[in-house]
Amino acid sequence: MSFRIEEKILIGKNQIIEFKKIYQKKLFKKLYPSRLIKSLYFENLNKDSYRDSVEGTLPRKKIRVRNYPNDKNNEFYLEKKISSCEGRFKIKKKIDKLNFVKIMNYGVWDDIYGYCKPLIYVEYNRHYYSLDNTRMTHDSNIKYHLFKSKIVKHEENNIFEIKTNFDTNLNDLHSIFPMNRSRFSKYCNGFQKFFIEA
Repeated sequence: MSFRIEEKILIGKNQIIEFKKIYQKKLFKKLYPSRLIKSLYFENLNKDSYRDSVEGTLPRKKIRVRNYPNDKNNEFYLEKKISSCEGRFKIKKKIDKLNFVKIMNYGVWDDIYGYCKPLIYVEYNRHYYSLDNTRMTHDSNIKYHLFKSKIVKHEENNIFEIKTNFDTNLNDLHSIFPMNRSRFSKYCNGFQKFFIEA
């Protein structure tokens, strides 16, 4: 288990060009080809995963199945993103399509949240960059839709996430990207668009 620093920056569509100039000037290099990501998030009846995330409760989790629809193998992964007093980490397990179908039909059991059922799909394009021990992802064209629903809602912002080692000097990181950080969560934002703003 390895802990890491994760910081998010929200950039509006009209600011993208200027922001790209910053990381291109710092010689960030493209790490992988861009790809489409689709995640199905799970929630219990009390919506505790959403509430814990909004309130910043520790420990907390987000439970999802992630896949890459345009990849040749289109593999599925059951993931639990965990935030604790010690830091953040992710538990990831590869599953086959048959198990994914079972999980969609019957849900998953979690030791904190109990029985969780599929609730919201989040889909977006991800671009990957790196500089030394720092990795940056750029998520664009973010879409949300409820499980078994055709209604789609869109995110106006682009999300940049900076991931680096736990012992990285944050002052150095903030000198490269002096913008305000955000606690933005795609799952929580999708939840709010369907259940709070509606």
